[in-house]
Formats: sequence, C-alpha cells, structure tokens
Amino acid sequence: MSQTLAPLLFVLIWSSGFLVGRGVASHADPFWFLALRFACVCTVFTVAALWARAAWPQGPRRIGLHLLAGALMSGFYLGPSWWAMSQGMPAGIMALIGALQPLFTALIAVLIQGKRLPRTTWLGLALGFGGVTLVLWPRLAATDASALSLPVVLLAAGSILSLTVGSMVQKSPWAASDLRSASAVQNLGAVCVLIAMACIFGTSHWDNSPMLWGYLAYAVLVLSVAGTTLLIWLMRRGEATRTTALLLAVPPLSALQAWFIFGETLAVIQVVGFVVAIAGVALARR
Repeated sequence: MSQTLAPLLFVLIWSSGFLVGRGVASHADPFWFLALRFACVCTVFTVAALWARAAWPQGPRRIGLHLLAGALMSGFYLGPSWWAMSQGMPAGIMALIGALQPLFTALIAVLIQGKRLPRTTWLGLALGFGGVTLVLWPRLAATDASALSLPVVLLAAGSILSLTVGSMVQKSPWAASDLRSASAVQNLGAVCVLIAMACIFGTSHWDNSPMLWGYLAYAVLVLSVAGTTLLIWLMRRGEATRTTALLLAVPPLSALQAWFIFGETLAVIQVVGFVVAIAGVALARR
C-alpha cells in the first residue's frame, strides 16, 4: 500500500471510533461489546492465517510479546477509556487525553530509547496538540470539571499510556511476524483482558438490536481489521513518533464527522484548530 494513502486512510478510519463508542453506549455494556468485537477479529485473522498457511509466532518470548501488545493496544486501552466515558467523561475530553499519545511516544523514544528527535518533530507535536485543544475547546468550556473524578481521569490517561507502550512493542524485532498470524495472537490477548474486565465491571445490558449488530460489524471489519492492521503496518515501516503523530488528526476529523452525521455545531475556532492540527501532523512527519 502507498506510504501516502495508508496514513490518510488510517486517520479516516480511526477517527470514526469515537462515533462508534458513542453509538454503542445506549445499546450494550462496553466491556462485553469489546470482548465480542475482538473475539470476532481474532477469528477473522486466524482463518486468514490458516487459509494463507502463514507462519505463526514461535517460542514463548515471541508469543508473549504479541499477547502483551494486543492486551495493551486494545484491552487496556479501549476497556478503561470506554469505561471512563461511561462514568461521565465527555468524549471530547477523552479525545484530548488521547492526543497526548504522540507526546508520550516521543518522551519514551528520548528518555528510554535514547533517540534524538529533530526540532521540527517537537514543534509539529506542539502545534498538533494545540490544534486539537482548539477543536475541542467549545466542549471543554461547557464541561463541569467537578463532575470528573481524579480516578477516572487517571484511568483514562493510563489507557493512552497503555496504547503508547503497546505501539512501541510493535517496533520490537521479536514482535515481527506475519501480520495475519500476529494479529490473531494479539487479539487473543485483548480478548483475555476484556473478558476479565467484563466479569468484574460489566453488566448484562445488551439490547440485541439490528443497530447494535451493525455497530459490531463496523467495529470488527473497519475499525479493527482495517484500522488496527494499518496502524501496525505503519508502525513496522516507520518511526514510532512520526506514525503516532497521525493520531493528532483524529479528534478534528471526529468533530467533522459528528457535525456531518449528528448535526453538532462547528464553530470558527474549531475550524482554525483543524487547520493547525493538520499542519502540526504534517510538520511532525517531515
């Protein structure tokens, strides 16, 4: 796939995830929904790997890294973040916290891996985060900060850190395997985490409506099979900070989609923020 088309397609797909989370909330318990979603994804990739006779990860260390990557990138990321939104955290604030992920990646690269990032990367990340803040500012201003408990905020931030660490695991030479078989194992790791969360925190809410099954099909085939595969593909072929900088474009695109689909207002400051965020992403990926 083209190195130009893949990032654009990834951002477009990933930005629709907030809309799916918003839609699912009234139809099903998020933990059980996510557990079923990743069980279906695991099945899809298992069938694909067996059909292609792809090589499977070998050895406890390699298998363990794939299970860990899936648990971090999907289980410990989506489970707590969806739970935080179910506890009253607005999707806008969750998106703003999510925009910290590229900054977390850059800090890990510098402080732990000893890498030196160019000034343009830091400037691009700063511009991107500033643009995201402008896009979400109207929602942030309308939010009652006293309604957000410290544990919920910390758990939401922890979920983004989990995604960051999981993405870095993808860069490990030990995690390099056929994308189909690797994704099957990684999604199994996510399923294990989410079933545990569902058993502890979940409810029996599941309305079995056609809309719910439509959300599940979209989440499996588009968000996971297509979106997560693109993220892994980009992480394996690019520098981690440049890849995760794409996530700064997700909240602005989510706002545009919410305006188009749900008729939400889109103020001038949000349009300006969209332009600033995209400029920051472009600068960080130079």
